[in-house]
Amino acid sequence: MTRTRMPGWVAAILGGVALILVWWIFALTVFTPAEGTTFTPVPTPAAVFDWLFVKGNIAGTWSVFGPTLAAAGLGYLWGNGIALLLATIVLLFPKTETVITQVAVVTYCLPIVAIGGISIVVLGGAKNPGDPSATAIFLAALVCVFTTVVGALLGFRAADKAALDVVHVYGGGRWMQLRKVRIIAALPSILNALQIAVPTAFLGAVLGEYLGAITAGVGPTLIRLQGQLDSAGVWSVFLLCAVFALAAYGLMGLLIRLVTPWVAGETGKAA
Repeated sequence: MTRTRMPGWVAAILGGVALILVWWIFALTVFTPAEGTTFTPVPTPAAVFDWLFVKGNIAGTWSVFGPTLAAAGLGYLWGNGIALLLATIVLLFPKTETVITQVAVVTYCLPIVAIGGISIVVLGGAKNPGDPSATAIFLAALVCVFTTVVGALLGFRAADKAALDVVHVYGGGRWMQLRKVRIIAALPSILNALQIAVPTAFLGAVLGEYLGAITAGVGPTLIRLQGQLDSAGVWSVFLLCAVFALAAYGLMGLLIRLVTPWVAGETGKAA
């Protein structure tokens, strides 16, 4: 007897419904308002829906998320570009591996809150209201470096040795091996690292805005809502952050399937 496998989209819907139910139960039973107050630390899904759609706050979503997405995008490009450049330098000049690997590890281990405070002093916030924050761009770039450096190096080293020997026999050097063999072999690992860096860059940008003295973006919006004890607003912004991050992560996953169909098991489709 064969067992029918549940489609992925059905499992995703059921999981989302179960998560909402658990959230609702905890909001009504565990996270109730303190005695003598009306403040609810964890609002119900209905309260979040009311804040977003009934009160119409969803209409101002882009004005809140626009600067943050711009900062995350710029930081993503800078951070991953630097990481790929460092990985390439290691391949062309192997003696630099120890130094570059240590630099990547340091960027991962540094306390981002402390670095954020320093970057505010050095870089400042946004030049004009509504512009992406320089601190947010820097932190978004910083948190991408380690993952992409490691992913690129692992991918470059996964190249077939026989193919590398063929290039060497025909007079090709390390640069030729990189262009003809290593980049193709490393593409799945690099793209996976770039996909992981998408939500990471968004988180870095939000933290940069939260620490920086700016007036537009997710960070200052959260500060304002927290000051007003608007838990429904805070949770709504949190959920919208998750939606934006998941959407960008999913789009990057779709790009990976299109660019590397042999990894996704779609070689036949590509042919």
